[in-house]
Amino acid sequence: MRRRDFITLIGGSAATTWVRSAHAQSSRPEIGFIDAGSTKRNPELMAAFVRGLAENGFVVDRNVTIESRSSGGDERMLPGVVKDLVQRNVAVITTPAGVAATMAAKAATTSIPIVFLVAIDPVASGLVTSLSHPGGTGVTTLNVEVAPKRLEVLHELLPQAKTFALLVNPTNAANTAATVRDLRAAAQKAGLVLQVLNASSEDEIDRAFATLDADHADGLVIGTDGFLISRSEQLASLALRYRIPSIFQYRAFAIAGGLISYGSSFLTRIINLGFTLDDY
Repeated sequence: MRRRDFITLIGGSAATTWVRSAHAQSSRPEIGFIDAGSTKRNPELMAAFVRGLAENGFVVDRNVTIESRSSGGDERMLPGVVKDLVQRNVAVITTPAGVAATMAAKAATTSIPIVFLVAIDPVASGLVTSLSHPGGTGVTTLNVEVAPKRLEVLHELLPQAKTFALLVNPTNAANTAATVRDLRAAAQKAGLVLQVLNASSEDEIDRAFATLDADHADGLVIGTDGFLISRSEQLASLALRYRIPSIFQYRAFAIAGGLISYGSSFLTRIINLGFTLDDY
């Protein structure tokens, strides 16, 4: 069994224990759903989650209720968002959009299970104590090994290129540290120069692309992060304006005009996130 598949099973079993108990106490348990971006910007996010539930007989407003909250891309809002769900005593908290929301949930409760999607090692980042004993926290996916592959794919498209840039969100500390570390190692191995650019607001994204243009970077790898995901259209538009070949994890970036995406299907993973709650 692949490590990623094993982690997916951990997520399902961790959630199952708690939702069975919730179902015994209520005919319509509440699922807390935290979008670190904005569901208004990405309605497919919620639709995919609802689909995952429906495929297992859990119909929203019939036998399950979703309490959806969004930080609007501002990670400073996450503690308040999580606190609201904890006070509601939801059966499960799901955090499909990255590490920051999961960290906020983990800091806020030890009694409510957390089912999450992350792009880094959950043990190394402190999200769980171990893969075999995650401590009541569900893990649904691991994508840490893919970031260096995006640099490799972009370099294959641009074989003469020597200078690449990596755009990350510095406020997402754990995710950013892992991504920068892995990309620097991959760039060094390939004999490439890697420039790291930071952006945690729309204005900073604009300035980062202006820097890319001034420094004549040959290509751009965009780090995986809830805030950056919510700005896929802006990122694609700037990549076109500055004519910088770019790669991102999610298909929405390519659909919006970005050059290429490489990674597992985000919507499929959200569907699977709903699928792990199949014992309601």
